[in-house]
Amino acid sequence: MKLLIQPGDGVNPLVEAINGAKESVDIAIFRFDRKEIERAMLNAVSRGVRVRALIAFTNRGGEKRLRDLEARLLKADVTVARTANDLVRYHAKYIIIDRRELYLLAFNFTYLDIEQSRSFGIVTKNKKAVEEASRLFEMDVKRQPYTAGLDWLIVSPANAREALASFIKDAKKQLYIYDPCISDPAMIRALEERRKSGIEVKVLGRLTRTSTTVEVIKLHNMRLHTRMILRDRTHAFVGSQSLRAMELDRRREVGIVFEDAAVTESIAKTFLDDWKRALEGKMEKDQTETPTTTMAKKVAKAVAKDLPPMMPLVETVIEEMGAEAVEFDLDAEELQDSVKDAVKHAVKAAVKEAITPEAVTAEK
Repeated sequence: MKLLIQPGDGVNPLVEAINGAKESVDIAIFRFDRKEIERAMLNAVSRGVRVRALIAFTNRGGEKRLRDLEARLLKADVTVARTANDLVRYHAKYIIIDRRELYLLAFNFTYLDIEQSRSFGIVTKNKKAVEEASRLFEMDVKRQPYTAGLDWLIVSPANAREALASFIKDAKKQLYIYDPCISDPAMIRALEERRKSGIEVKVLGRLTRTSTTVEVIKLHNMRLHTRMILRDRTHAFVGSQSLRAMELDRRREVGIVFEDAAVTESIAKTFLDDWKRALEGKMEKDQTETPTTTMAKKVAKAVAKDLPPMMPLVETVIEEMGAEAVEFDLDAEELQDSVKDAVKHAVKAAVKEAITPEAVTAEK
């Protein structure tokens, strides 16, 4: 088993894997802008390798790029299939080489994810993992229902909720977590219960509700895209699903649970280094924060907390515009979080401006 760490390992391991394929390349794509990977796929076709691309039916803001990619690949004799639209999204990303090696990735095939975001990928030749991933690929290509065949290959919505809940429950010492957005109530309760049992729980990322027990801090000076849970520094989960109801229950996501001493130690080192930098960054920020900034944050948080649900409002606006037939793919949780972040930013700026010394003087 090998670990890919981004940023750092870059796109070369993926290109080299495709270049080394002798018989087949199966690739599941959600987002894609890496020309190196595309060229490697076309070169593989020219060598007589069977290349199949399973491309998501949609993604937020990038559907045209997906359709353009389909057209280019079809023109080059790549076999292209589009996922069904029965799930909210098909967010999985992985490559299977010669039905012998699986590249299971938490990052997309994009410059942003590979070069500018913290993320991980797992490379394994485990026969059962490769066979199960290949079966999943076939089911999704044929748009047939998939039933999980392994309890440690984590596939949403087939077995993700149960498997990850069990993985968390089995922690004895530590849980180190990278997750951009943990919002599922049951998962948050599970983390809090582990912490109350004396388990160290650290999260680099975000919880959508305040926890008095779980330590949470934002990754410092780097975009976070990976989803990873390290348990007791001996077992790890790496995949595409956050601990969110949408990603556990209504989207196609794929991850893997494994035990590999070298890989888990490398993940632990990366996490603890990132944690240290995040704490240092927070301390610097706290030292420069003024009473005005603190007040602005409190007001912004209070305003955002009372925001009504966004999806009904969006749907009403679309209906009023006479666009009932327009298809749109919006994740309610992501929409709500995005609006809250925007409102917080605007309110903080307004409050800070309103209580500057100049503004106070003008009022007098």
